[in-house]
This record gives sequence, structure tokens and C-alpha cells, in this order.
Amino acid sequence: MITRKSDLLSVHVRAEINRWLERYPPDQKRSVVLTALREAQHENSGYLTTDLIDAIADYLEMPAIAIYEVASFYSMFELQPVGRHNIAVCTNISCMLRGSDNILKHIEKKLGIRSGTSTLDGKFYLKREEECLAACCGAPMMQVDHIYYENLTLERVDQVLDSLE
Repeated sequence: MITRKSDLLSVHVRAEINRWLERYPPDQKRSVVLTALREAQHENSGYLTTDLIDAIADYLEMPAIAIYEVASFYSMFELQPVGRHNIAVCTNISCMLRGSDNILKHIEKKLGIRSGTSTLDGKFYLKREEECLAACCGAPMMQVDHIYYENLTLERVDQVLDSLE
């Protein structure tokens, strides 16, 4: 029986939140919001629900709006169901100058989707736009399921995507 909203969080998510809470003074719970959202999203097939966001707010004893602001601001968080493998192609200036536009077009064609959508089988999700993934020296680059792939060629993109289950 659920008595608090935070009861929706798994034992693992609560343990991770607690592990990070230990690193900060008790009045700095806001410092743990990114970790809490990331862990909850990971356990929920790659996206956050309003119930999970409310549960995090309850667990951290913070206003729900503070958690919603973070979840809706950062591009790493998804608020709708997405494909199992999350692909983000950096489109910032360093990557753009080294061909990220061609990488993005190639992925769209290969998977038969547009950015911001998932494949019909639910295997892949191609994020709308990723302004910067902080790997300018390895441009062009993409992130797949939080793993960086740098100095991409079209052949390397195919290798990465074809290797995913």
C-alpha cells in the first residue's frame, strides 16, 4: 500500500538518492535533483512520469515545481515514452563544422525516422537537437545511451547502431 508519493521510488533509486544526499549539507537537497531524476528515468524505460517527479519531490521534501523545472529544462530528461536506445547527435558549432548535419541526416535515413521521434519497433529514439555534449575536441560526436562516440564517420555510426540489441 502506498502511503507517501515517495513510496513509488524503488529501493535502488532511494539508495542512490541517499548516497548523494550524504555528500551535501542537509539544507542542500537541491544538489541531488539531477541524480534523482536520472535514476528514476533509467528505471522507467527512459522517461519520467508526473508520478515519479512528484515522488522525487516528496522524497526530497521539496516543492514539486522545483523538480518539474529541472526535469523540463534539461535535455537529458524525457517526459514521454521513447525508444530503448537514446541517440543524441551534437549540433553545436564544433560538431556542425565537422559534419554533424550529415551524421544526423544519415541516422534519420538509416532508421527511417525524424529527429524527435522513435522507431516503430521502439528500439531507437533520436533526440530533437542536442546543443552541446561537451566533447568539442572529438567532433563530430554523438551519445548513445549515455556513451560518447567521437570523431564519427558514417561508417562508424552504422557500426554503433548495428551493434545495439
